[in-house]
Amino acid sequence: MSREAYRRAGVDVETAEGLVGAFERLASPTLGPNVVSGIGGFASLYAMPPGLRDPLLVSSTDGVGTKLLLAQELGRYEGIGQDLVAMCVNDVAVLGAKPLFLLDYLATGRLDAWVVTAIVASIARACADVGCALLGGETAELPGMLAPGRVDVAGFCVGVVERDGVLGAHRVELGDALVAVPSSGVHANGLSWVRALLAEHGVDLHSRVPWGEGTVGDALLEPTRLYVRTLGALAADLPLRAAAHITGGGVASNLARVLPEHLAAELSPWAPPPVFAWLAELGRVDALELTQTLNGGVGLIVVAPAASAGRAAELAGGWVVGWVVERAGEPVVWRA
Repeated sequence: MSREAYRRAGVDVETAEGLVGAFERLASPTLGPNVVSGIGGFASLYAMPPGLRDPLLVSSTDGVGTKLLLAQELGRYEGIGQDLVAMCVNDVAVLGAKPLFLLDYLATGRLDAWVVTAIVASIARACADVGCALLGGETAELPGMLAPGRVDVAGFCVGVVERDGVLGAHRVELGDALVAVPSSGVHANGLSWVRALLAEHGVDLHSRVPWGEGTVGDALLEPTRLYVRTLGALAADLPLRAAAHITGGGVASNLARVLPEHLAAELSPWAPPPVFAWLAELGRVDALELTQTLNGGVGLIVVAPAASAGRAAELAGGWVVGWVVERAGEPVVWRA
């Protein structure tokens, strides 16, 4: 079949091939000495870092979800790549692992070189920020499956951690401190509810926010915070026990993942940042109920020994939000 016939079917092979060189240039700053081969081949090669005693590979995959619909409505994609990277590398980092490399998958109904390049450039910037190689990916044009102007992205990240350095529930002890680390906003979870809420109340994404500068679209598109360096600094300075990335399902369900069966987290409520207070008021829910779906202003909760609570809060730029207690019922309880 000729390329012209393929083009008539809705697939622009020439444009896709022409983007490969641009992707290679964007990924180049993320590549370190362990990258044997990156973008351009059928697959990529990566050499394990030297000096590891008993390494475990850690993997995570995720997407951006319906936050992409907001980006598409506003024609703004400069932060979507960071959302994608953060959703993957944060999940790897909370196990104590260093992200090594990431692959992305980008699907679109009709290839728009500007949109695709903007997203990949954002992915590359975020990867460089956390020292993770962007090894390659796939760009798929899917006419008939996705409408023109529609795009979806997914990522897959691999990291490495020494077996005796894995963070998690097996390290958590009675009396440990729970330290909240602020989010940068709504991140990339719960946007289906947010979009439905805005539609219900006729809120325009271009309207000014009621609490300060910028628009509603600006506030909701704020990229997901990257926690890799924060977790690295904490682990290097104190005996970190565990960490929970607060994503879909909110605070309680994600924190429960890093608690042993006999222990619970007792949390103190906090005043939510303005965007969450506004959403809670708009949706007629209280701030605590909001944290069952959204992060409520806390994107990460780390577990540290009680003696290190103050230092952990200082390093993380956060605050002590609770303590690990004996479990008598639910894994996460809220202090009155």
